[in-house]
Amino acid sequence: MSNKEFAKYVVQDVLSGVSGVTARAMFGGHGLYRNGVIFGIIIDGDVYFKVDDVLQKKYEEMGSKPFTYERDGKVCSMRYWIVPSNILAEREEIIQWVAWSCALSSPKKTSHKK
Repeated sequence: MSNKEFAKYVVQDVLSGVSGVTARAMFGGHGLYRNGVIFGIIIDGDVYFKVDDVLQKKYEEMGSKPFTYERDGKVCSMRYWIVPSNILAEREEIIQWVAWSCALSSPKKTSHKK
């Protein structure tokens, strides 16, 4: 299955219970967006969601790993972790995991106090 086909499968099947999800090609993979805000990525057949320190611990407990890449001979990681396969298979559970990652990605409102 090509990256494009896999991204389509993830959006139309795995994440079908979540409204407003789209995928856009980027850097050899795809970005996952909900209502125009990125919350995940798809690279080489793996689905990654954005994490914070609390969510990272949950992902670690489930045996997940972060997205990494090499740059200038160094391995770099990002705040995106592989969604465990058992979570991807659970339609009700995946909705909650998307919500957690989307909450991290939502634009923060700024206060304009005078």
